[in-house]
Amino acid sequence: MEFSSVYFCSILLALCFHFQTRMACNSDDRLALNGLHNCLTSTTGSWNSSTADCCNWDGVTCNNSIVSSKRVIGLELGNKRLTGTICESLAALDHLRILNLSHNFLHGTLPAKLLRLQNLEILDLSSNNFVGSIPMVGDMRSIRFVDLSKNKFSGSVSAALCETSPHIQVLNLASNYFAGEISNTFGRCTSLQNLSLNSNSLSGSFPQVLFHLQNLRALQLKENQFSGTLDARLGNLSNLVELDISSNVFSGYLPDSFGKLSKLEKFSAYTNAFTGHMPESLVNSPSLQILDLHNNTLNGPIKINCSAMIHLFSLNLGSNNFHGPIPETFSSCHSLSILNLGRNKLGGEVPYNFKNLQALTFLSLSNTSLSNISRALEILQHCKNLTTLILGINFQYEELPGGVNLQFRNIKALVIPYCQLRGSIPLWLKNCKSLQLLDLSWNLLGGSIPVWLGNFKSLFYLDLSNNSFTGNIPKSLTELQTLIINKGILKEIAPGIPLFKSREGGNLQYTKIWSLPPTMELSCNKLTGPILPSFGRLKGLHVLGLNNNSLSGPIPADLSGMSNLEVLDLSHNKLSGEIPTSLVKLNFLSKFSVAFNQLSGEIPTGGQFMTFPYSSFEGNKNLCGGDFDSCEPMQAPVQSPTRSKQMKIVGLPFQLGVATGFVLSVTICFMSGWAFSVAERTTDTSRFVCWRLR
Repeated sequence: MEFSSVYFCSILLALCFHFQTRMACNSDDRLALNGLHNCLTSTTGSWNSSTADCCNWDGVTCNNSIVSSKRVIGLELGNKRLTGTICESLAALDHLRILNLSHNFLHGTLPAKLLRLQNLEILDLSSNNFVGSIPMVGDMRSIRFVDLSKNKFSGSVSAALCETSPHIQVLNLASNYFAGEISNTFGRCTSLQNLSLNSNSLSGSFPQVLFHLQNLRALQLKENQFSGTLDARLGNLSNLVELDISSNVFSGYLPDSFGKLSKLEKFSAYTNAFTGHMPESLVNSPSLQILDLHNNTLNGPIKINCSAMIHLFSLNLGSNNFHGPIPETFSSCHSLSILNLGRNKLGGEVPYNFKNLQALTFLSLSNTSLSNISRALEILQHCKNLTTLILGINFQYEELPGGVNLQFRNIKALVIPYCQLRGSIPLWLKNCKSLQLLDLSWNLLGGSIPVWLGNFKSLFYLDLSNNSFTGNIPKSLTELQTLIINKGILKEIAPGIPLFKSREGGNLQYTKIWSLPPTMELSCNKLTGPILPSFGRLKGLHVLGLNNNSLSGPIPADLSGMSNLEVLDLSHNKLSGEIPTSLVKLNFLSKFSVAFNQLSGEIPTGGQFMTFPYSSFEGNKNLCGGDFDSCEPMQAPVQSPTRSKQMKIVGLPFQLGVATGFVLSVTICFMSGWAFSVAERTTDTSRFVCWRLR
């Protein structure tokens, strides 16, 4: 009995071992994976040539239903920091259904055999450094999803994939170097639902062949060089949910074909050259949620039918030629959260009915010739969810309302520059506890900077420059918690909407808010007193501008504590003493100026100070080192007593010659105008006044 049990167990173990051996991964598949491993210059986790069963390797999925041996059906190595190339051996995985090598550092060209895997359904090689053209595709009858975006592929966009892969649904070739026109063979991709060709160098008119793709749900052509008019046959794409043709060279009128696009939720056509009025079918679209037409030359009055556009969430019509008053009908857009009408020719006042926009979170009305800032703020305070308010270049020379009656409790970004507003920083701002960004620059505000500005726990961007503020810098500004602890700062105030300020050609422009560096700009005011050593606590600050004030005293050595500082401008003040050598510790400092102060001593050397130009230090007559005079004292010549009597060469003739030469030189300089030029430059420098936008 015992012998029978032992014999039975032995047979069972032998069968188990035999079964496990037979169920190891296929030897050809294992050889193919080892080939890939050999082409990589980085490790692949648990991959080991001595391990028989490659189905246990990281990222490898096998099909266990095959009796003879397990076949590799999935290879998912996305975001593994892989480097190297792809070998042709990978094409031997003839049962492969999923290949994902995205978000790595792979380079080189694609093996032609890789695009002949008949069972492949998903191919994702996005976010690598592959180059060259896409190989001619073989028979990929099972392919459904192809993502080759964010690489360096070049050449023309081949639609050979459409000829051999009739079931492909998603094709993403965005962010490469493809050029030329779209091939007519794209019309054979009849199952295509999502086509993205963004960020290439494609040209020609709107591809007519795309009008045949009746199943398209998302079409993305932005950031190319397409031109010409937009065909009315756009309405043929009746299943479109998203259409993005932004940042091209399209022109002419928008076609009145949007009534046929009953499923369209997002339409973006910003930064083109479209003209004329918005078509009736577009401003009455019941399905549209996002409409972005900014930076075109559209004109006429704004006629958005909010009664029909009940799902409208985001509307961006900025930087066009729309005219007339802001429509009262906007108050019926109950779902509207983001509204940008900036840089148009609107005029008038903010409509009273704007107080009904309870879903509104972002509003930009900058540079629209608005008047009556008191009424505007009184109305907009009722938009309880408003977090970003941009009103710059309006309300010229009006009084900024003070007091404590206004309530903007949820405001995170308040931007009202270039308005020449009079008054002082209003008390009602004190209640804006969520404030992250405050820009009141380029106004005529005066008085002292209130101490309570330092109480905002989330404030990371403060611009009070180009005003007439007086008094000392409040110590509380050096106690802003967000700038002290250097934590991750919440900047997603309005995703996708431009906000960062820069002056170009006299116009106020904005780029994305997440590009904003933590900033404190107090330049071009009338501030006095010392620079506080406690500024050194602001480890999260990137930009500090204190230039063009009347600050005095030494430059604190503690400023070296601002370890992330990139810009430090202390020029045009009355600072004295030496430049602290500790400032060489500011490793990220790229712009530095202490010009036109009363500084003395040696300019520090080392670190970033080796890169700063002469202009960073000019106007300090007692500074030395660098491009200035040597800091070594001049040695007086030693005269020999026995020869001193023989050195008399300065007699009356020499003195007369020097005087005559001096008079002639001065006369020539004045006649040529050079002396006046120098005098003017000297006067302009010594009396530097910040240019003020009028």
